[in-house]
Amino acid sequence: MAPIRLAVCGAAGRMGLRIMALALAEKDKYLICQAIDRPGSPRLGVDISAHVGMPGGGVVFTPDLEPDYDVLIDFSHPSALSGNLAVCRQFGLPAVIGTTGLSQKEMDDITAASNKIPILQANNTSVGVNWLVGMLGTMANQLGSDYEIEIVEMHHNKKKDAPSGTALTLAEAICTATGRDMRTDVIYGRHGDETPRQHGQIGIHAVRMGDVVGEHTVYFSTGGERVEVRHVATNRDTFARGALRAAAYLFGKPAGRYTMRHVLQMS
Repeated sequence: MAPIRLAVCGAAGRMGLRIMALALAEKDKYLICQAIDRPGSPRLGVDISAHVGMPGGGVVFTPDLEPDYDVLIDFSHPSALSGNLAVCRQFGLPAVIGTTGLSQKEMDDITAASNKIPILQANNTSVGVNWLVGMLGTMANQLGSDYEIEIVEMHHNKKKDAPSGTALTLAEAICTATGRDMRTDVIYGRHGDETPRQHGQIGIHAVRMGDVVGEHTVYFSTGGERVEVRHVATNRDTFARGALRAAAYLFGKPAGRYTMRHVLQMS
């Protein structure tokens, strides 16, 4: 089987560089054919090998996505999503969307695009995190309503959005499984003199410091015991490998909305 030809948007970012480096290390599986960076970037026209530490096959950073690829992997910026989706939809090409901080309109655009193309959107492409997401609903139901639930996420001090998309995904999995409502049963941090915990409430708390790649802990607590479920990402390769695995899964699939749960065969 020929290698899957990948276009990477946000290619000069931390995630984009690691995706390309890992793909180049598996040349029998993947081929980088486009590396998209923002317009005006000083990297435009520069061979990717200068940034990934290995031969890049003559691929240079470019500002525009061209319809010459098998699967798009997008870890760019929400403002770039509309244009990238338009190319994918016009030419019937699959897309893995790992960009976070998306608005409701952008999420709706992804859903609309999935009527025309196979598209996988994930707030976190780590295989371990997505396994955890798949298990949390079962865990919450089995432990029961006597267990109070709190989610604490920790990231580096440059992360823009809070709480993390992953923390929200964890909360959504629990809410879906237990009949809770994200709009009324989830709170974000606590402050003030009168903030007693409400029954059934899920608290989400964001910590930002240093160079933490990503840590998520879900606490289940009741009288006499506490259960902690924790995922720690020690570097970004876990997300990059998951994104590549998602691209391989999506290649050749029919139009539709896919998740990492499909990649892990949990759905």
